[in-house]
Amino acid sequence: MSRPSHRGSSRSVRRGAALACVFTGVLVTGAATGSWPEGADGSESTVLASGSGAGLGGEEARGPASGTIDDARRLVSRSGDRWSAAYTAEEYERLRRRLEGEYVGTGIAVLRTADGRIEVSEVHADSPAERAGIEPGDEIRTIDGVTLAGGPVTDVVSRLRGSDRPEQAGPGSTVSLGMEREGRRWELSVERARLTVRSVVVTESGDGVTRIEVDSFTRGSAQLLRDAVAEVPADHGIVLDLRGNAGGLLTEAADSASVFLDGGLVATYDVHGEERALHAARGGDTDTPLVVLVDGGTMSSAEMFTGALQDRNRAVIVGHRTFGKGTVQMPSEQPDGSVAELTVGHYVTPSGRTVDQDGIVPDLVVDPGADAEAKARTVLDGLSGGA
Repeated sequence: MSRPSHRGSSRSVRRGAALACVFTGVLVTGAATGSWPEGADGSESTVLASGSGAGLGGEEARGPASGTIDDARRLVSRSGDRWSAAYTAEEYERLRRRLEGEYVGTGIAVLRTADGRIEVSEVHADSPAERAGIEPGDEIRTIDGVTLAGGPVTDVVSRLRGSDRPEQAGPGSTVSLGMEREGRRWELSVERARLTVRSVVVTESGDGVTRIEVDSFTRGSAQLLRDAVAEVPADHGIVLDLRGNAGGLLTEAADSASVFLDGGLVATYDVHGEERALHAARGGDTDTPLVVLVDGGTMSSAEMFTGALQDRNRAVIVGHRTFGKGTVQMPSEQPDGSVAELTVGHYVTPSGRTVDQDGIVPDLVVDPGADAEAKARTVLDGLSGGA
């Protein structure tokens, strides 16, 4: 799927950086791709980020079971920080789970068609939606009796997950859907469950290319990527698709870089002026031809990953300029149980580049409307021919 560049800076993007580097699940990725995964939620608090315990050397922050947000809002308001965010304890717990690659939902991704219909674009394997017989291409006409006409796709996602009624929307709750397929209409009830986000998807083609898409750097993404690369046929090159990848855990991004590097620096970052570094492990695959696809939805730790491979001359970067978010946030639990996160520093690529605002410029910039993946495959052919 071709994904247009998106460099907007909305309030929903600013609200996201729950632990260190911003991971804007739905609102950036959905705008960049046109398809909105239910696992990314439809609310303004749908953004995750790197874990302080894993990535920044501190203990993971955990809020109490309930709390208000007044203290966090006051702290954020005083900061004047564009990337600051305030969360209730409940919101923060949902973000923590999302950081672990989990969400509560039915397993449906949706998009709005050119004629305004809400269509299922993907059904996650082994999800309640799959078990209920829902298929890609099905139209969702109603949710809980409400007709879906004219409203934003994010409202649809919110209703599927039950974010509009969180007290009634945990695992085991149900949502009633009015469906249509090839002129046949029917009603069904689908149970919500706790599901795992699939962050790495592999597709092989017969032309010597293995395409690996990494949607986010949540817990376990690096190992999934490592396993995927280990299965790449010896005569294949890799197109690594990071379009719409809005980031995630700093350590997962650094460990993912290790898959393609043999040690060395991935990035440096500072926390209140104290410089720290992330290094790749030894023994990565440094031989397989590699092209990385990026766009305006490639953000944060995904930009850190891209910058490391570009600076280390390990990959050719193809696509559009990335978003430009290179700041590091840390969470702070407030007396009322809410959580405020404020910027504490910036990260820098191995060659000393910062990505804030400017983003990362690909080695091959693709013209608007051009097929970026086709360009990537052409570049990969050249790399493979010269190997």
